[in-house]
Amino acid sequence: MLCSPQLPLPSLAVLLYGGGVIDRYTRPEMGRIWSEESKYQAWLRVELAVCEAYARRGRIPADAMARIRQRARVDVARILVIQERVKHEMIALLTSLEEQVGEDSRFIHIGLTTSDVWDTATALQLRDAVDLLIEGQERLEKALGMLALRHKDTLTIGRTHGVHAEPTTFGLKVAVWYTEAGRNLERLRRARATISVGKLSGAVGNFAHVEPDLEAEVCRELGLEAAPVSTQIVQRDRHAEFCAMLAVAAASLEKIALEVRGLQRTEVLEAQEPFGEGQKGSSAMPHKRNPELAERVCGLARLVRTNALAALENVALWHERDISHSSVERVILPDSTIVLDYLLHLTTFIVEGLDVDPARMIENLELSHGLVYSQRVLLKLTDAGLPRQAAYEIVQRNAMRAWKDRRPFFELLAADAQVTAQLSADELKSCFDPAFYLKNVDAIFKRLGLIQ
Repeated sequence: MLCSPQLPLPSLAVLLYGGGVIDRYTRPEMGRIWSEESKYQAWLRVELAVCEAYARRGRIPADAMARIRQRARVDVARILVIQERVKHEMIALLTSLEEQVGEDSRFIHIGLTTSDVWDTATALQLRDAVDLLIEGQERLEKALGMLALRHKDTLTIGRTHGVHAEPTTFGLKVAVWYTEAGRNLERLRRARATISVGKLSGAVGNFAHVEPDLEAEVCRELGLEAAPVSTQIVQRDRHAEFCAMLAVAAASLEKIALEVRGLQRTEVLEAQEPFGEGQKGSSAMPHKRNPELAERVCGLARLVRTNALAALENVALWHERDISHSSVERVILPDSTIVLDYLLHLTTFIVEGLDVDPARMIENLELSHGLVYSQRVLLKLTDAGLPRQAAYEIVQRNAMRAWKDRRPFFELLAADAQVTAQLSADELKSCFDPAFYLKNVDAIFKRLGLIQ
């Protein structure tokens, strides 16, 4: 069982994704970080680090420290048996250690409260988890960069409000995702620093039983920063910030997935997520090829956002602490890291195998009978001397007629005396060249460092 007996309903993400390899996008490494075994190993690591610091100060005899080091082990099965009786996880661990270590166990947990060990160990688990997330984010960023370069000059229609706007390139669309992935990578790195904080300041944070220099030494040995001031707990604004950064990263993945879903619609069909040999889309309709992976990304991103809200609710606790945050964190910390890890690998799979159709993009670009060049005509008329609003009315009148009558926009303009009075045939024709919209694409890609 991956959850504590104190938690009636286990984390869904731990059970679904942490319990083993469910599909190609799951990584058991992330699930193992949140197993009972890993949790108690982290607790023991903190306890032993404190003992070592006391031993260096002479409070624990060297021979006793050697015996503690040799005998102290995590026995999850025994801990859980004890916990059924004592109803306290830390006491269950300490009782198990006492059975193993014997008399020298009196030197374990000197001056510490449960939260000293719990919060410091949780920081170790979160740090390990975010390291995996950083690795996944780096892989996604690389995949997006490659896709953007591959389609740097692939002409497509840009849409605003879901309506055709002006030509752009599919590579530029992906380049936006690429730069956002880079920002999320930096956010995850900041999240790592934010959460890599421990505390050993005692029951109300006043160091009555543990000296501040011992806390600093132990945290340094564990690769953590010591909280500059704390109550019985590390303050939960850190965890809220951590979860919020995970939520932003998940929202960016949803942004990519939502675009893929839109592009895979039958009426658009410019790009489709991977669809393997023998895969089926519908139990009833054999023709269906649904964007179910992208839909999965959009759905699970909602969980990470919801967990960020729960983390914010944990910031305000009674006085020096209560325990209302604990039950929440047993779910949201494993869930958020496991689900985001899953989403990163799922989204990378979609990006790496995205089926892009440049020919269909050209077909869609031409659906509006040339209306996407309306701004070029407008600006050309104003350059010729027409007042902007007069030029706008001329172009809009012809545009609406082209759309209603399904006639080429160019032909209508070429037959309009108000247009031909200002523009020659060649000048008008030049407005309908899609290459015009690609002239600064290389400059953008150079600015992003994707090309030299």
